[in-house]
Amino acid sequence: MKINIDKNAGFCFGVRDAVAIAEQELTENKSLICLGDIVHNEKEVQRLKNKGIKFINNNEFKDLKDNAVLFRAHGEHPNSYKIAKQNNIKIIDATCPIVKNLQNKVLNAFKNGREEEQIIIYGKKGHAEAVGLSGQISDKAIIIENINDIKTIDFSKPITVFSQTTMSNTNYIQIVEKIKNLAKYEVRFNKTVCKQVAFRDKDLEEFAKQNDIILFVSGKKSANGNMLYKICKKHNINTYFISSTDDINKEWFRSVGSCGISGATSTPINQINIIKEYIEQL
Repeated sequence: MKINIDKNAGFCFGVRDAVAIAEQELTENKSLICLGDIVHNEKEVQRLKNKGIKFINNNEFKDLKDNAVLFRAHGEHPNSYKIAKQNNIKIIDATCPIVKNLQNKVLNAFKNGREEEQIIIYGKKGHAEAVGLSGQISDKAIIIENINDIKTIDFSKPITVFSQTTMSNTNYIQIVEKIKNLAKYEVRFNKTVCKQVAFRDKDLEEFAKQNDIILFVSGKKSANGNMLYKICKKHNINTYFISSTDDINKEWFRSVGSCGISGATSTPINQINIIKEYIEQL
């Protein structure tokens, strides 16, 4: 059986840089505090815990004083920066520059918007990036996860639409077109899906078709992972979502000529290589 690794798999540069910053801090100081999971990948989070990183939630962050805290690639709500200033917390800011740029775009759209402008964000409700984006405008954005959520929009008012950087570009375009068809005013549409993610839809579709089975490696909490897995599953019914070798069933490989392995932007390439090595030993 031939095993093929998706050439586009592995960390996006935003996550890669955030992890590199964390590891550098751990090398210098032996310990580090991070607000929220640095990446939505349970095994990578555990690896960094073993190296000395401590992950805290927002309630724990509010009570923290006189310390240093890493802000992850997803970006943070403005309130986190205010709390840091009040509590004498040094911020180690690993926010992805693409996310930071998007935060500024959302804020400027709100400031310079038309009267009663509605800011719509296509994203995962409760996801750190979506929360941070809405936070730029005092949590006044309308967050929609799918085409059914557009019923929360008032189409009689002006609308500007953005997307969380890690969402499906194909689904985003479909949602924008639906909004345009229902809107009374011209809809302002911003291309804000990260290019590294946007181009993966088509590439992943081809990769899924080229292999007999697909193993998609991702953390269960990864919005990007769940989205990309669904693309694989749509084009190859023999697609399996796994987080570790424990999830693999050797029966999947009977009478199989090729196995493709891919992963989310939050999946490190070493995890994919571990899966490959495990399959080779079966």
